[in-house]
Amino acid sequence: MRTAPTCPRCFGPLHEPNVWSSSWRCAAHGDVLPYQPPRRPSEAALEALCEAARVPVWLPWPLPSGWLVTGFGEVGDERTGVRASVVALSGPSVTQGPADMLLIAEEPGIGLGAAYAGLPGPDPGAGFDAGPPHAKIDARGHPTALWCAGRGVPGDRAVYVGEALGNWLWTVAWPVEAGCFIALANLSLRDLRDQDQALDLPFGAFSPRLDGDV
Repeated sequence: MRTAPTCPRCFGPLHEPNVWSSSWRCAAHGDVLPYQPPRRPSEAALEALCEAARVPVWLPWPLPSGWLVTGFGEVGDERTGVRASVVALSGPSVTQGPADMLLIAEEPGIGLGAAYAGLPGPDPGAGFDAGPPHAKIDARGHPTALWCAGRGVPGDRAVYVGEALGNWLWTVAWPVEAGCFIALANLSLRDLRDQDQALDLPFGAFSPRLDGDV
């Protein structure tokens, strides 16, 4: 598991703030918010993320059979708060073998969702929502449209993106067949920041996808 913040747009190294600048800086993308070392799956990690998050922390609930929560990620620091959140899930794929999925909520311009999608970013780009949506889910009680981000996405993953509560909502799943899980499972997302819920989350082994292993 990586131990230093990285660029949310390319997962490359960052120059730390110094006496001349209060910003983290990527050689390729300039000033960015840092993608912090990921948190292993636990109630304590979830609580810390939710306390600092300025964006939703999405989780499909109830989880489909066999799926587990496998870690958390965040973009931001103590000065800015969390401006992008990631919840990692792992479970059985629709074919043989395991599947991984990341649910990402981020403010426009952060670039983490696009990085995981394999897109230049930082946002989905003009025309991503042309035509009817490819999937519809429920996000905190609101019907939410998602579009498949196909052009430019590596062939080993399925990517859907839309907007919820004023932020980008990305779902990135490996292998590509796991996209059926997003498109057909009628997912209902909860924001784990909400206080009026008591969920007994099943935790699994840490997902290396959170390290930027894309």
